[in-house]
Amino acid sequence: MNWENIAGQSNLKKLLRESIAENRVSHAQLFVGKEGYGTLPMVLAYAKEIFRKENEHAAAKVEHLNHLDLHFSFPVFTDHKNSLSKNKFDEFRDMVMESPYASYDDWAAFLESENKQLFISADEIDDQNQKFSLKSFEGGTKILIVWRADKMNISASNKFLKFLEEPPAKTVILLTAESTNDILPTILSRTQVVEVPRIDDEDLEKYLKQSHSVAEEKVREIVHEAQGNLNDALKLLNSGDKTSEFEQLFVQWVRDAFMVKKKPAYLKSIIFWAREIAGWNREKQKNFLNYCSEIFRLALLQNYQSENLVYKKIDVNGFNWSGFSKFISGANIESILEEINSADLHLTRNGNPKIVWTDLGIKLSRHIHKNT
Repeated sequence: MNWENIAGQSNLKKLLRESIAENRVSHAQLFVGKEGYGTLPMVLAYAKEIFRKENEHAAAKVEHLNHLDLHFSFPVFTDHKNSLSKNKFDEFRDMVMESPYASYDDWAAFLESENKQLFISADEIDDQNQKFSLKSFEGGTKILIVWRADKMNISASNKFLKFLEEPPAKTVILLTAESTNDILPTILSRTQVVEVPRIDDEDLEKYLKQSHSVAEEKVREIVHEAQGNLNDALKLLNSGDKTSEFEQLFVQWVRDAFMVKKKPAYLKSIIFWAREIAGWNREKQKNFLNYCSEIFRLALLQNYQSENLVYKKIDVNGFNWSGFSKFISGANIESILEEINSADLHLTRNGNPKIVWTDLGIKLSRHIHKNT
């Protein structure tokens, strides 16, 4: 990964490059930010620059993640009583080569393991300890990249803490995480935290225009919805038929929710609606939740006469956007979004999707008529 291939983040790139040029590279750094902001691309470019300073030719090997002194740890599931990253490294490399901005959910989908728990184990830390006890192949720095360090279990975290406290000579440890909430305070205290901010809208728009042929209006819509997340932006760019499917299912949900108050028989329709969505993979289900949240927010803006901020409206199957928007207000928007966020949390924690979606579908019928 080259610096110029990273979308935006000019200030952070400058800061990292200067730290290498001035020999101020901390031995342990934690890059905090969503994957779609560029945490992994930033770490890979940083590692490449560190190697480049020592050996110009060796740095090129980072491009294909095959530098012998560059090691990776990342969440995996237990497979035949084994939970070592190296057993899934080929798959991880394929994903990163295809999409370096990929998320944890993308990785779970890539492994077809949405219903399995992915984590970084104590055995994984032992394995890395063994690797780093050996001399480097190139004779210089050894780098460990821990992708999604917030997925370490407690046992792994405690062992990793010892590794941080007594790192081998000429070792650089680069961790990534979406937040610091699930990382031991003692680990945080021994790392230099590097905040990776969301990508500026202007930089995101520029990146999309340079890398894809897409209409100006569509780019603006994607940038607005992506909220500085390139991974989300690329998914929106390639959604196509999925967006149409989401629109139709959203409309079906809202219409059934409206009718339940007068005709309870429509609950049966909501149950069938929930079953259909529950059959999707987890990533698609979570994407639909994000889509629903955004549509409700736009409806609120429409209702409050902020139409200049409404970048997208639904008109599929004769849906009355203006009429629908009048039912979304300060009286119910908070409750609706809380229910959606709760559903997202339950799916993340491997809740039964049929129960999650049925519960969410029915609850909208209670909130949609609330106007005081």
